[in-house]
Amino acid sequence: MRVAVYCGSALGKSSVYAEKARELGTTIANEGIGLVYGGSNYGLMGIVADAALEANGEVVGVMPTHLQTKERVHTALTEIHIVDTMHVRKAKMVDLADAFIALPGGCGTLDEYFEVFTWSQIGLHDKPVILYNINGFYDALIQHFNKMIEEGFIREEQRRILQVATSVEDILTILTPPDELLIKKGS
Repeated sequence: MRVAVYCGSALGKSSVYAEKARELGTTIANEGIGLVYGGSNYGLMGIVADAALEANGEVVGVMPTHLQTKERVHTALTEIHIVDTMHVRKAKMVDLADAFIALPGGCGTLDEYFEVFTWSQIGLHDKPVILYNINGFYDALIQHFNKMIEEGFIREEQRRILQVATSVEDILTILTPPDELLIKKGS
């Protein structure tokens, strides 16, 4: 299994974002889950990748050509794909991943998150799409999702697509199929 992680090329103002990005990278690597991400060594992207690499995890980067100098390609990755455009990057990340996690970030993070959310809505995939709501970062967005549902712009049955995690444990629970959870509990 591989998860695509969308997050900022900045660190944010609170150290909790970096702490949680590091914890996520370490945990998914320890669980044998590969990481797919934007390929940079800056910000939260670099932290989650470095943590996964330090835990001997698989880390796959996907970087568009025009960002190679601006964001600097991480040179220690398991695999790097240099692609022509942002559109190709997003499609490649979807192809490589079995689930998607949005950590705190800016407009690029939201763009990537909303694309995979929308693709799930319209039936292009049925992979988990997770908002990692660190330190309440996504509270207002979650509230807005509820407003879109209330106002009839997202169907009530599509609420299941909005999966929110507030811890790495929540993420692992979402990523573990229900039949595997039953096996683990019965062991």
